[in-house]
Amino acid sequence: MSIRTPPEWYVISLRPSGEHAALRRAAARRGAGLVALSPWRLEQLDDDATRDALAAALAASHVVFTSPGAVRAAASLLPLRAGARQQWFAVGAGSASALRRAGVAGVVAPARMDTEGLLGLPGLQVGTGDSVGLVTAPGGRGELAPALQARGALVLRADVYARVPVAPSPKALASLRALGALAPRARLALALSSGEALQRLMATVPDDVAAILRRATVVAASARLASLAHGLGCAHVQLATGPRPAMLVSAAARALATRPT
Repeated sequence: MSIRTPPEWYVISLRPSGEHAALRRAAARRGAGLVALSPWRLEQLDDDATRDALAAALAASHVVFTSPGAVRAAASLLPLRAGARQQWFAVGAGSASALRRAGVAGVVAPARMDTEGLLGLPGLQVGTGDSVGLVTAPGGRGELAPALQARGALVLRADVYARVPVAPSPKALASLRALGALAPRARLALALSSGEALQRLMATVPDDVAAILRRATVVAASARLASLAHGLGCAHVQLATGPRPAMLVSAAARALATRPT
């Protein structure tokens, strides 16, 4: 019987509970393991107030979805149908693909898959008289609505799911402690696509685990997230080309290959 060789490096995932599969697959393709360290779980909202807010957002002249989860939650509440005079946008390729699967054609997404890229799209150079339906969750893309409002647009926000905080998994904490004890032989890369997730974890995990996270190589999906990681004490931060799992894992592999042990 063959003995399975442990991975040479590990990706730390901050995705919500039950949402680690895509990053786990991307890590496995590069020979890496994964430690799932969720700061919250997603809970779909299903009430009359949410449906009313969503209906108003979907009727705006410009409709923006901030995540694939927002697309799935919205589609379960109301049909997603783009009007002839509407423009629909997604913050990234994953959200755009989810919208197309839901039956919405002509979705526009930026090459730079973050808030700054979205705000730079020609179709979102909105002004007075324009309305923007923002389909999202509390805390998501917090800079987006104020920026659109500053341009003069009426922002119609629909929070279609909630982030419910969860305690760090004891299994994940034990795994990180074990891997931290093996450093530098066990190399760690933290995949960062949500600043709020990292802030919450740094505030809730035990001090020894926070120290392990700070020593890990952080691969950030945007310059803003890279700056945030530096501000939280992470010393080794690299910029990925985007937030998709393959992009984050590829950046992690490159960074770890050149980081001194």
